[in-house]
Amino acid sequence: MNPLLSPQDLASVGLTLQLATLSTLVLLALTLPLAWWLAHTRSRWRTPIAALASLPLVLPPTVLGFYLLIFWGPDGLGGQLTQWLGWGRLPFTFAGLVLASVIYSLPFALQPLLHAFEHMGRRPLELAAMLRASPWDAFFSVALPLARPGILTAAVLSFAHTVGEFGMVLMMGGNIEGQTRVVSTQIYGHVEALQYRQAHVLAALMVAFSFAVLLFLQRSRSAAAKGAP
Repeated sequence: MNPLLSPQDLASVGLTLQLATLSTLVLLALTLPLAWWLAHTRSRWRTPIAALASLPLVLPPTVLGFYLLIFWGPDGLGGQLTQWLGWGRLPFTFAGLVLASVIYSLPFALQPLLHAFEHMGRRPLELAAMLRASPWDAFFSVALPLARPGILTAAVLSFAHTVGEFGMVLMMGGNIEGQTRVVSTQIYGHVEALQYRQAHVLAALMVAFSFAVLLFLQRSRSAAAKGAP
């Protein structure tokens, strides 16, 4: 009897989890300071930067992936830079997948954090300043704990969105076994080969994962609402 998941399927699951974990960590490191700046700045650049960061929400993944492929390709500015630095080419590599995933999932990490910082207001920071806390102390001791629900939502949405990527992954990473073949492209390969049983198993796992993520977020929001004063 054939196992439900082949070694190739398991490899794609493992690669997907690695990609989602690394992309989520990078996204949190990038979007925490960006969301904080957007929530408090009065710069004229706030609106254009916020719009640019939200662009992946409305752009088709294939369009964004196409331009990333051109930019980071051998003739693109980014590709020439990475080759000059001795890093090689990013397209069709795992590093390229991470870069594409970070860009494509950026608004899914940024929006919950921005909402959390804006909802917090300035009063907690003013009280921290009155107690002679430095800006860094206020950020780490006051702002981050208060924004914890937003941080959790940003992490979960970023992870889930990366797991479900297809168009961006296919454009920037291709479908190379052991290197860039994630669950979404593995399903695509099964369907192309008319291997519907294997596609059903992986697709069902994706459905179950997506439902679990949404259920977790709903329960987290309900718990936060009950705990709010």
